[in-house]
Amino acid sequence: MKYQRHNAIQELVANSLVSNQDELRRKLRRRGFEVTQATLSRDIHELRISKGPGGYSLPKGNGNGGTSVAEDEGPPSVAEVLEGFGLRVRQAMNQVILRTVMGGAQPVAAALDYEGWPEVVGTIAGDDTVLVICQDQRHASEVEQRLRKILES
Repeated sequence: MKYQRHNAIQELVANSLVSNQDELRRKLRRRGFEVTQATLSRDIHELRISKGPGGYSLPKGNGNGGTSVAEDEGPPSVAEVLEGFGLRVRQAMNQVILRTVMGGAQPVAAALDYEGWPEVVGTIAGDDTVLVICQDQRHASEVEQRLRKILES
């Protein structure tokens, strides 16, 4: 079922304008795929679909997003993922709490883990919240400032 759903997502993004996840979820439902927002977020991350000013686009630049991601670039960066999912950030002692849209926490945590920021010891992702654990309060402050700068850009 996942394979068929991924194929449907790729076809929809390649052949029609898809500007947000809710629109993609509705189009999938019309094709017989009833998915949650969290599942759709994971699918988008796994398929390395990016979101640009014109909507979503496939990794090879197919689709309507206007931007392309090279095949060998790897997963999206923290900045790219936060652009689509990030809402706000706050420090709590040696931890940083990052709020996302529903279903956005896991792709954000995965991007943070993949980039391997030295200040970050690890991440825990729920549905709309990422707990970023840092070595100490100073490092948490640096991570919060870095994430806030990305969110505000």
